[in-house]
Order: sequence, then C-alpha cells, then structure tokens
Amino acid sequence: MKIAATSPRDGANLIRGPSLRFLERANYFSPGQTRAIACRPGKSSRGPAFTLIEVMVSMVIFTLVVAAIYSTWYLILRATRVGQAAAAQAQRQRISVQTLDEALTAIQSFQASMQYYTFSLQNGDSPSLGFTARVPDDFPRGKRYGYFPVRRVIFSLEPVTDLVTHKSQNDLVLRQHPYLTPMDKDEQETPYVLARDVQSFKVQCWDTNSQQWSSEWDDTNDIPSEIRFTIVFGGAKKDASNPDLSITRLVSIPSQTMPSWAQAPGHTFVTTPPPPPPQVHL
Repeated sequence: MKIAATSPRDGANLIRGPSLRFLERANYFSPGQTRAIACRPGKSSRGPAFTLIEVMVSMVIFTLVVAAIYSTWYLILRATRVGQAAAAQAQRQRISVQTLDEALTAIQSFQASMQYYTFSLQNGDSPSLGFTARVPDDFPRGKRYGYFPVRRVIFSLEPVTDLVTHKSQNDLVLRQHPYLTPMDKDEQETPYVLARDVQSFKVQCWDTNSQQWSSEWDDTNDIPSEIRFTIVFGGAKKDASNPDLSITRLVSIPSQTMPSWAQAPGHTFVTTPPPPPPQVHL
C-alpha cells in the first residue's frame, strides 16, 4: 500500500508498510492528520557509525593499554625472581658458614686409630678441608646417615657450569660418610652444595710453634687449636650491583687428639680436686 504525499515538500520516497502501521498504533498521528511521512530525497536511512580513523585510533589506544599491563606484569615477575634468588643465596651463605662452624667444633681425633681421624688441609686452586667429627642431628643429609653421627666430612671448592646461564662458577660442596666405611659412588658424584658462586675458600691454622697463622698443616695426626676460614661469595658476577661478600670466622677447637695410652683397656683418669676457696676472716 502506498501513501500519497500531500505536498511537494513530502518528497518522493515514503515510509510504507509495517513502519507506518507501527506509528499509527503508537498514536503518533492525531485524528485527521495527514498520515504521510516524507523522507529527504538522496539521503540514506542508516544509523550513526564509526569512521576508519576512529577505529584505528581505538585499536592503537587498546594496544598501548595492553602493552603497559604486560610490561608491568613482566617487571613484577622479574623482581620476584631476583628477590627469590637473592634470598636463596643469602640462605645458602648462612648455612655454609653454620655448617663449617658445627663441624669444626665437633671434631674428634684418636691417636690409636689415626687412619680414621686424619686432619687434611689444602689451599690453592682446589682448596679442601677434611676431618672426622661427631656431627649434630640437624647436620646436612642427617637422615641419610642418622645412625652414624661420627663421620668423615670433606669441604671443597669445585668448578661447575651453570645449566641456566652456561657460565662457569665455583661451588662450595660437602661430602661425608661414616668414618669406618668408604664413601659410596652416589655421595662422590652428587655432593651436597653448601653455596653457589663462590670465588675463594681459604683455611688457616694457628701454629703454636711459630705463633702465627699458617695456610699449610703438615701434622695430619694432630688437631690445630684454632682454625680461621674465609669464604668469598659472588665470584662469577663482576658488577657494581652484585659486589663480593667476604665472611671470615675464627673457630677455637674445643678438643685435642686423644693419646693412645688413654685408650688402653682398664685405664682410668685420676683427677685432682680443685683447691678450696680461700677463707675470709672477719
């Protein structure tokens, strides 16, 4: 059905069909009003839309927002990894120094069985320190050797290659075994790593004859009275943000080598009681 225009201004294109019926039902026209709606000739009836430039600007803004979110997330993730690595390194440094202290203060030596209680020291390019001690229960790998507290412990500095960075570095490692049994293959190949990225490990003993510190100890059947060790951490990273950390500890050995005559069967120690304190007369 066509609706004729009532005036020349109405134009040639008219709304017809369902659209007109909708307007009639909505009482858009008053009674007696001409029910003809003219459309402007040559104009499209489409709704508003975005131009190509507006769409491109929107995409650029969206890309910048996503890039900012990703960069922030990446910085947070990187800072978390660096913080965790620094915390783990500090923990290893503390454990390495504490382990050396505990082992040296628990050192033992018996002259009658000196083949099990030798004290070995080596400095230089491949430093190592070995002795026999009665270690505490919380000593590293204590569950593996829990029933054998008296063990032969060996601390050494060994070069390794980092599997992540593929850089060569030195690790301070610990090997141990019960003093009456040889070291097994697993302990020899996979030692306990006390600290990574160690630049140097130096041990000195107090020589009572020369009254000075010595880097060599030829008397393997005797225990020095004092031991001083120095560990320098951070040897593989040479930059200002990762300076080297040097820790030096002085350990007084509380024990001495037990002479062979003291291990003879039936031998008893005779001790003299201390003198009484002086009396003060008022």
